[in-house]
Amino acid sequence: MKILVSMISLIAFLLVALPAPLHKFGFLDLGTAMTGFRFGLFVGIAALVLLAIQVIFKRKTVSLASAAVTVIFSAIAIALPLGMMNNAKSVPPIHDISTDLVNPPEFIAIVPLRADASNPVEYAGAETAEQQRTAYPDLQTLTYSQSQPELVDASKQAIENLGWELVNTDADKGIIEATDTTTWFGFKDDVVIRVTDNGNERLVDIRSKSRIGKSDMGKNAARIHSLIDELNSVIEAS
Repeated sequence: MKILVSMISLIAFLLVALPAPLHKFGFLDLGTAMTGFRFGLFVGIAALVLLAIQVIFKRKTVSLASAAVTVIFSAIAIALPLGMMNNAKSVPPIHDISTDLVNPPEFIAIVPLRADASNPVEYAGAETAEQQRTAYPDLQTLTYSQSQPELVDASKQAIENLGWELVNTDADKGIIEATDTTTWFGFKDDVVIRVTDNGNERLVDIRSKSRIGKSDMGKNAARIHSLIDELNSVIEAS
């Protein structure tokens, strides 16, 4: 039974650890990957239950090493899905975030790249805007004293520093577009930066949108925050 329990906990761990990279490299579709990920949670719980039964009724067959392996693998298999579920519950089920909710920056060069995306390129609308105002009230239009060309260059540098793929730069229109690929599942999310003149200051707006999925689990807002921080660092260093 000792080997059986350890094997079940290993299976639980693999069900959680493998689906994301297998999906990222094209071996699994997203639905199958997420099914495996969720199933790993239940297999991990089953492994701990079996370990408890073994300890109660067959104590002599339990070794410290096998018990430790079972607990570690099962804990990972349980903690990762639960962490994702809790994170999803803590943020609104939206996937289109912008610092300008009235006139969000529009994607241009990225449009054909999203041809097969389940989420349309158009802004998600008033309901999404209202949910964003409640969840991320700090995400608003940025103001700078630097010139438009300087801010375009700084934005390009910030994107490069963050390791995103630069898709398009239109210095005349003050538009910069990029794609960020998430580390684990390999999801592709798109970003557009718009720099406009407003008298003695320049306005910078940023929009980040997922290609698939109803909820981004807060990823797009976090991405905008990261870009703002990096942009400010580049500007301060120049």
